[in-house]
Amino acid sequence: MSAVTLDDIRPCLEGIIPAMIATCAPDGTPNVAYLSQVYYADPRHVALSFQFFNKTRQNILAHPLATLLLLHPQTFAFYRLQIRYLHTQTQGPIFESMRAQLAGIASHSGLAGVFELKGSDLYEVLDIEAVPGEALPPPPPRCSLLGQLRRCSEQLARSTTLDEALGRFMQMLTVELGAEHAMILLLDSSTQRLYTVASHGYAHSGVGSEIELGCGVIGMAARERTPVRITHMTSASLYNHALRRTLQAQSGVALDTDILYPGLAQPQSQMAVPVLSAGRLQGVVFVESTRELRYTFEDEDALVTLAGHLGAAIDLLRLENEDSAEAGAADAPQPSPRPAPHGQVRVRLYRSNNSIFLNDVYLIKGVAGAICWKLLNDYQQRGRTEFSNRELRLDSGIGLPDVVDNLEARLILLERRLAEQEQPLRIEKTGRGRFRLCVGVRLALCEAD
Repeated sequence: MSAVTLDDIRPCLEGIIPAMIATCAPDGTPNVAYLSQVYYADPRHVALSFQFFNKTRQNILAHPLATLLLLHPQTFAFYRLQIRYLHTQTQGPIFESMRAQLAGIASHSGLAGVFELKGSDLYEVLDIEAVPGEALPPPPPRCSLLGQLRRCSEQLARSTTLDEALGRFMQMLTVELGAEHAMILLLDSSTQRLYTVASHGYAHSGVGSEIELGCGVIGMAARERTPVRITHMTSASLYNHALRRTLQAQSGVALDTDILYPGLAQPQSQMAVPVLSAGRLQGVVFVESTRELRYTFEDEDALVTLAGHLGAAIDLLRLENEDSAEAGAADAPQPSPRPAPHGQVRVRLYRSNNSIFLNDVYLIKGVAGAICWKLLNDYQQRGRTEFSNRELRLDSGIGLPDVVDNLEARLILLERRLAEQEQPLRIEKTGRGRFRLCVGVRLALCEAD
């Protein structure tokens, strides 16, 4: 083995510049082909994507030795690798990660179903040779991310509510890790869709916008529970918005219940990392940039580490807030004096999916919509303004899923959606597990199928 290691040339494995593989048929006939993926498995192994039963694969199955030619995307130095085929994987971490990345690229570019990974061919790297020739000087070494990770971990550990944890996590992404555009999405366990709870760097927040599992980079990272990182784009983005959903009312009018997805129109780098805790999917952290090569494998390692901390924090804070709300349950919420109303807001609920409209402008739907409707009805009928998370969780009419579900995340979504409306309606926290509904207008509530 030469002095050059696979770790030394990891930028060559980013897929920015296609690699070439040379194989030999049993009769000695050479064959050269381009590769869509050369995946770093570990310091001694790479995995190549098996998508088609072509001449290259026929040759490898007959004669397991091959040569790879890689080009460094920053120095433009060539490297020649001698590799030996070991076996093909059709499951496991390497296969799932390669499949997710390939599917994410395909979905992003509108080619889902065309590029399907049949297997990950694992190769042992026998030798790495730097090909003689002129090259550009390497970029200056990057500062270690360990210090940033420590500060981020310390900040997250100080959070006492989910809202605070999400805010600090977003600040870490933008300040410590320098993400220009970022989103945090959580999983709706009842619909198995992701919804945006926080964003940064976009013209509009997109809070409440939804992504289906398996849709694009974000959806693939969630479905396969593995990071998906794309360092360059070769075509215009077809992944600008979440899938449109409409509700057909009895009147025959199509009511748009979609919130505009806040993503960049033409991103050049994207990375989505699943947020996991105890093996369960909690959501996805997503960053993107208009610059090529913005996110490296080091950024991926750092974001995976931070996402693990966030997943643990979400679980811990959910349990702590439920316990604290139950401990204070003896103090039943009391009606508060209503402020003098100014104007009127017409609030309409569509029972088919609990979608709420304020003066015919869509607000929220699903479980968060059911919560909103309960709060407004209690205010209208009983004058209530003080509520607790515990009573909402025990209210069977809201329809919380039987599986573990984060009620506080629903309230954060509702709070932020209300804050974006130009109406005197808002939610403010009054303590752990408790909040207040603030209404400064007359409400006209009505329901429709």
